[in-house]
Amino acid sequence: MTDDPNSLLAPLPSSARRELNRMGWRQLFFSIKGRMGRYDYWVRATLPMLLASLGIAILLALLFAGRHDGTDTVSGMVSLLLLYPSVCVYAKRWHDRNKSAWWTLILLVPVIGILWVIIELGFLRGTVGPNRFGPDPLD
Repeated sequence: MTDDPNSLLAPLPSSARRELNRMGWRQLFFSIKGRMGRYDYWVRATLPMLLASLGIAILLALLFAGRHDGTDTVSGMVSLLLLYPSVCVYAKRWHDRNKSAWWTLILLVPVIGILWVIIELGFLRGTVGPNRFGPDPLD
């Protein structure tokens, strides 16, 4: 195993490696345009957001240990701050599946919505080739 970070991307075609390197964090978390493959979804988007949520939860627990005044307000504000980046990530992943970002609203359906999103966005491959939302990130 080499220490070169690009060696993990070696099985991917060179154009896909360029696309992964080209999408910066602003495009990743603050734009709904384009498509995102499963690798970007899990490694570059979901994992950092989970770690950020965990870090914020630990920080809030330390700051408000033993007190119950204000924790709900602060955690609600943090959830709202993470809502927009989450929607942007979901939108790009739905686009890769050739579906509208409105499919994110399926999360409002209890239990089934969450399972649907995990399976559809996390495990199913995107549309092969270009679609109405852009070129295939793995093409």
